[in-house]
Amino acid sequence: MNVYPFIAAEQAGKHNVKRACELLKVSRSAYYQHARGEQSTRDRVDERLTAQIRVVHAASNGTYGAPRIHAELAAAGLRHGRKRIARRMRAAGVRGKSPRRWKTTTVPDPHAGDRPDLVDRDFTVNAGAVDTRWCGDITYINTWEGWLYLATVIDLASRRVVGWAVADHLRTDLVNAALSDALARRRPADGLVFHSDRGCQYTSAQHARLAKRHGVRLSVGRRGQCWDNAVAESFFSTIKTELIHRQAWPTRKAAQQAIFEYIEGWYNTRRRHSSLGYLSPATYEGGTVISLLPALKVA
Repeated sequence: MNVYPFIAAEQAGKHNVKRACELLKVSRSAYYQHARGEQSTRDRVDERLTAQIRVVHAASNGTYGAPRIHAELAAAGLRHGRKRIARRMRAAGVRGKSPRRWKTTTVPDPHAGDRPDLVDRDFTVNAGAVDTRWCGDITYINTWEGWLYLATVIDLASRRVVGWAVADHLRTDLVNAALSDALARRRPADGLVFHSDRGCQYTSAQHARLAKRHGVRLSVGRRGQCWDNAVAESFFSTIKTELIHRQAWPTRKAAQQAIFEYIEGWYNTRRRHSSLGYLSPATYEGGTVISLLPALKVA
């Protein structure tokens, strides 16, 4: 809020300017600068900060809120408090996008038997344990041509999408294609745990054969417990909020291309994750930091 008019009114009424400034927590020098039509140092900093916020927000395709913008600016050497950034965002009408929870596509397999839960809702894996525990799930995208289904495989340590596949069906071939993609890219050691819900694709004999060939230990969550696969559900909430539900998709091919660009060009390599200390998955795994402000000069 601009408090200077209130101080000016006090001054016009022959009241004490010093007292008014103290009450409104404004320095007298800043007030007199404003009265002379000069921009204060803080105003100049705020103006520059707002411009930097807009750059980061635009580079994130309008998805970053104050925490991630704060992390991005700090990585560029710009030290501002998160609350100050939030205030400047409100003043500039800049808002991030918060993920919402979405319905699951799981069709439980009543014949899943006693396959174990090797994760037990513990999704905290240290950085040295990359490619030891993965999780998988399926979601859907509505296109004008019909449904497109997306299966993903996510590393629980780095939150990286290490494998994915799309199809116009929900057969086991879809989840096997995603797992095969992850295995070809990462080549994990035997004994890796692959966790999923109790969907019939993940409990099928076809999926079990693929896992056995590659030394993968299959794990499933408990019946009716969506939180037993929370990391996969969180990713789907994020991609739907930041990409899928922001526009219509005339064709499956257009949606697939957009998903590729989002996962490989943004989510894995540049998007800052709160669970990783606001690093991207690639950076967390030891990769180069890719800044959204590569040309920014720190004042």
